[in-house]
Amino acid sequence: MTAARRLDRLFCDRALLADGWASGVLLRFDAQGLIVAIETGLDTPPAGVERATGTVIPGMPNLHSHAFQRAMAGLTERSGPAEDSFWTWREVMYGFVRRIDPDGLQAVAAMAYAEMLEQGYTSVAEFHYLHHDPDGRPYADPAEMSMRILAAADAAGIGLTHLPVLYAQGGFGGQPAGEGQRRFLSDPDRLLAIVEACRSAPGSHRTGLALHSLRAVSPDAMAAALDGLSALDPAAPVHIHVAEQTAEVDACLAWSGRRPVEWLLDRGWLGPSWCLVHATHVTPDEVAGMAASGAVAGLCPTTEADLGDGLFPARDFLAQGGRFGIGSDSQIIIDAAEELRLLEFGQRLATKRRNLLAPGPGASTGAALYRAAVAGGSQALGLPEPAGGLRAGQRADLVVLDPDDPRLYGRSDDTLLDTYVFAGARNAVRDVVAGGRLVVRDGLHVDAEAIRSGWRRVVDRLQAA
Repeated sequence: MTAARRLDRLFCDRALLADGWASGVLLRFDAQGLIVAIETGLDTPPAGVERATGTVIPGMPNLHSHAFQRAMAGLTERSGPAEDSFWTWREVMYGFVRRIDPDGLQAVAAMAYAEMLEQGYTSVAEFHYLHHDPDGRPYADPAEMSMRILAAADAAGIGLTHLPVLYAQGGFGGQPAGEGQRRFLSDPDRLLAIVEACRSAPGSHRTGLALHSLRAVSPDAMAAALDGLSALDPAAPVHIHVAEQTAEVDACLAWSGRRPVEWLLDRGWLGPSWCLVHATHVTPDEVAGMAASGAVAGLCPTTEADLGDGLFPARDFLAQGGRFGIGSDSQIIIDAAEELRLLEFGQRLATKRRNLLAPGPGASTGAALYRAAVAGGSQALGLPEPAGGLRAGQRADLVVLDPDDPRLYGRSDDTLLDTYVFAGARNAVRDVVAGGRLVVRDGLHVDAEAIRSGWRRVVDRLQAA
């Protein structure tokens, strides 16, 4: 395995800082992988300091990932006997997940994380509900599958916020779980034991908790899990799938008389440590409540398009000061710029207008989206000093854009980010530093061959099963 090289300093001819673009920037990193100082206005790099070969921007946090689904990307594109939807896709996923063992999960997750780094994601929130063996029995170590996620993140060198998921029932009102869900099931005490095990594991990862959805967790179980998490870490991130599908909204109304986001708002739980994943089907009042709460909207446009979920009302949400981040979710596409592009393009298709998510006249749409997603994603992952640009106190997570990419040639500053986001510059990421370590060089992960070799072995085994 090739060790990612740790940097203590990096000189940038041009870099996006928290207070804007700057030239002649010297970044200093500590042994824990944090930015500890930033100098600007230097004419040349100090002797012995590495120089970035391109414009430097902050790395993008990936706020929603199911890493194991990387191995099923592309395998659900055949029409079923009835009209396909999220719910038919879910049945295919249930069949696939039965075949994944701990070794397979680790190899698939390492591959997904290496691809994320190559495409500009430098940290990830893993929404992890694959806890047990295929028969639904806990492993000898109940945290076995979580430990495999931690190991995969360490191998790839990506920053990790691990979110063990509470999944306790099959539907609203305590409906029994189906056979396809038995690997996911837990209760608050067992789930919190996994959270504690992850918090105690060595490494620099962050640990929070996820509630799978209102349909999969009872109110009492939610309250118990949240109380237990607060006792461990009151600022820990809390994520939940919510209002992704109209059928979920209808079932929630039938169960409680409230829509999903409305139900959460009525509880008074939402705040800046929360991330509401998808929130596709929300009313204007729910949009206003989400924005006022300070919670982050976790948007995954490529997955939401793939599953036919619908469009989040991003323009109204942002106009009210709402915060958002992006995620690769089902890993059908792993590309930070693509998520932002589809987020804006979806709004354009729905309204027949352009540049809808720019913050005002003359503003750069791509740059605004990029900065906002970095800040919101950092908040959702519980990262220090969240902002839309580099600042002291943050993790040393940054991306060097390739100045030789033809689509980026001659572009600078906000126009460069506009081009990166909207002109389809898929191979524009040249180098990536995550936690102060150089993990991608010349567009390729530094340990690509070993990670891909493990991936190929797992795919061969899955296809033979």
